[in-house]
Amino acid sequence: MDVNAAVAAAAAIAGVLTGVIAVLAFRWSEREQNRPTRSSLHTDAVLPPGVDTVLSVLRSSAVVLDEADAVVKASSAAYALGLVRGGKLAVEPMLQMARDTRRDGEIRQVELDLPRRGTGRGEALAVSARVAPLGSRLVLLLVEDLTEARRIEAVRRDFVANVSHELKTPVGALSLLSEAVMDASEDPEAVERFAGRMQIEATRLTSLVQELIDLSRVQNDDPLEDAEPVRVDELVAEAIDRCRHQAGAKQITMAAGGAADLRVWGNRGQLAAALGNLVENAVNYSPARTRVGIAARSVNAPGGDHIEIAVTDQGIGISDKDKERIFERFYRVDPARSRATGGTGLGLAIVKHVAASHGGEVAVWSAEGQGSTFTLRLPEAGAARDRAHQQTVRHERAGGAGLDEEAGRSTPTSPESTAYETLPAPEVLP
Repeated sequence: MDVNAAVAAAAAIAGVLTGVIAVLAFRWSEREQNRPTRSSLHTDAVLPPGVDTVLSVLRSSAVVLDEADAVVKASSAAYALGLVRGGKLAVEPMLQMARDTRRDGEIRQVELDLPRRGTGRGEALAVSARVAPLGSRLVLLLVEDLTEARRIEAVRRDFVANVSHELKTPVGALSLLSEAVMDASEDPEAVERFAGRMQIEATRLTSLVQELIDLSRVQNDDPLEDAEPVRVDELVAEAIDRCRHQAGAKQITMAAGGAADLRVWGNRGQLAAALGNLVENAVNYSPARTRVGIAARSVNAPGGDHIEIAVTDQGIGISDKDKERIFERFYRVDPARSRATGGTGLGLAIVKHVAASHGGEVAVWSAEGQGSTFTLRLPEAGAARDRAHQQTVRHERAGGAGLDEEAGRSTPTSPESTAYETLPAPEVLP
């Protein structure tokens, strides 16, 4: 009996201990669950009311840091720029600004150049960072990407500088020539010679001003407002007639061919100016007694049929390094030759903008010493008209939202892609 009693007592004691341990374990587990963890400290709940909503609508990249420099909140743009990595702010100058602001409560702002992630070309990302205190414990960092704004500003600055230079040259020449005419007033032959030079410079100045006006117009105007079906053969004939005098002076043969009865949808004046610039360049940069060919064809494409107008010459050609820049304003492959031919460096820029505003593009194939082929690709009249109508409907439904304008980009085109049965590729003269 004593043994059974002892066993029973031991079992009772063990049961009591097990119950006590279970109760303690349950209470400890419950307390651990209610205890705030490190991750829970960095949730949106620590942000002041309304801040999360404001940060979600900001265009700037936003990062909120706590007193331990840990990231409490970061927008997707901040991750895309590479500002936040592994829950930490990855840009040391910005981190130091946040610490200084947390210490004294002052708002700080600085512009930085950061290495661009995922590129090995050393390109810099220009940003503007602004740090401000957010409550008593948090710091708010707002980062604005200034890269595109700086690029546009650089383009504008270069454009103004180039325009000033190009205008200064003929104006200065006219001033000097007028003085020469006054000094040689008693020499009829000298007066006639100087007057001829003045006419040349005046013509160059007029061409430059007109092309500046044309470039401004194609950049600002919507060509589809006055769009109409335009016959391609009429555009080709007009371009040839425009350059007939220059071609005749150099004994250059101009040949037209390709499919007949093709039409594109757009502004006739802008399309004629674009094709005329391509033909004029082909004539100006071709040696004497060569040939310039203009051909058109229809091409089936997934997004709708396109019309390709190819202008082929047997000129000096374009190097690979120059192909990337020939559509820039005022850029010249051969500045000395351009001045001899009266070029302004705006012709191809106008072609690019006209093609882009009409929903097309301009491409180039060229090899040094073998000539060049510029191909103007434009939507066929029917497909382009339907697409323009759909865009107009979407525009009206969106309450006046503007139509997007695609940027034209030059892409390599092989000479085979612009060869037509009715206009064989010209032979390269020795």
